[in-house]
Amino acid sequence: MVQGKEFEASRKAEGVGSSNKSNDPHPAGRVQYGGVRQFIRMCSFSAYFIACCIIVHLTQLVGTPLYLVNKSIYYAYMSRTKQSFGVLVTTITQWWSPTVVRVTGDKSVRHQLKRTADGRLECDFPERMILIANHQLYSDWLYLWWIAYTARLHGFLYIILKESLKHIPVVGWGMRFYGFIFLARKWEQDQPRFKHRLSKLAAGGGQEPMWLMIFPEGTNLSDNGRNASARYAEKAGLQDLRHLLLPRATGLRFCLENLMGSVEWVYDCTVAYEGIPRGKFGQDYFTLSSTYFQGRPPKSVNMHWRRFAVSSIPISDPHLFELWIRQRWIEKDHLLEHYMLNGRFPEDDDRPGPDTQTTEEKGAIDLKRKIKVGGKERIITTTGGSSPNGNWGGPIETEVKLKTTWEVLEIFKVLFTLGLLFNIITKLYHIIRVATLGYT
Repeated sequence: MVQGKEFEASRKAEGVGSSNKSNDPHPAGRVQYGGVRQFIRMCSFSAYFIACCIIVHLTQLVGTPLYLVNKSIYYAYMSRTKQSFGVLVTTITQWWSPTVVRVTGDKSVRHQLKRTADGRLECDFPERMILIANHQLYSDWLYLWWIAYTARLHGFLYIILKESLKHIPVVGWGMRFYGFIFLARKWEQDQPRFKHRLSKLAAGGGQEPMWLMIFPEGTNLSDNGRNASARYAEKAGLQDLRHLLLPRATGLRFCLENLMGSVEWVYDCTVAYEGIPRGKFGQDYFTLSSTYFQGRPPKSVNMHWRRFAVSSIPISDPHLFELWIRQRWIEKDHLLEHYMLNGRFPEDDDRPGPDTQTTEEKGAIDLKRKIKVGGKERIITTTGGSSPNGNWGGPIETEVKLKTTWEVLEIFKVLFTLGLLFNIITKLYHIIRVATLGYT
């Protein structure tokens, strides 16, 4: 395996791994919107996001007395508000940062990846799992929350976050109601609260849905992180990675230990963003401004899924577990290298031959359609995913979008209902006063 500077030099010489034009260094191309339109987009984005966050948080506050009445009802209510936030983060991507999403998986999950007749992704994933992924952008969690939406489990996502985030006005306050795990990144301080939160998630033998999302790298990929990871690999005599940071084993192993018996699967997602040059980092290109205001989101978001049975993971032995997670990251590094060279993730060699395909499948394999995503025309395949007879039709090409736009109204439903009830009660009170006292 060629590594380090030698590897980088060989790739540059071959001209591989970069889709940039020489006159435009940005992977997503030129700025789509001028200064005035960028300002309008920024204002509309901010107004929508802040207003919805306030509505969701007020809805949470309205439901807090339920905790004293019935905790089960309280948690179900809060999961509904979490669904509303999942719809919110889906719509900000759908409306302000539309892009093509390409989803594939290995044999272990292909039967769970489906494409609907109208082109949406549906993931038939289990109600309880631990979700791990590589971390390239701060917005990775937005796409993963959308995946939870496609499984109709966007109200049961739990994220491990930095403690400072819970102090952000409105957004951070609202996250406290979601059962998210906030850590100070000091293990002695974090361990007791971490254990307490995990015990809540494991309570009742794991009867409630739960997707616990963890980024084992600990932070998103950047120049500083990449250099620190390389230095650690050299010092510890470990194989360095080309496209990832070395994973940390402690947090994930602690989660698996404390959720033992209540979760069966670890799902792994490898994420790649189209067009980022080799040796560069997505966070330097896809900022909040470029992605949502300038009209330069990633050309495509690519996800490769696989899963591992918890029973097959050596959780009880710290050394073996560290080897296990490191091997998974080496495999992910190979997946990302394949993506850099070929523009897509590798497929398992199990595609059905001509004799095993139905007539419909034979005619649909090469069907394409032209769609407009973010004002740009893209050609995507009209098939893909797992077919009814179990055959795999190739990557699913789709967009981040809601099943129906009417779902946005769910965000406002509780407060609207309370407002309506208040109005009815006020009018009834006024009518009673007029009837009994004879004056208005």
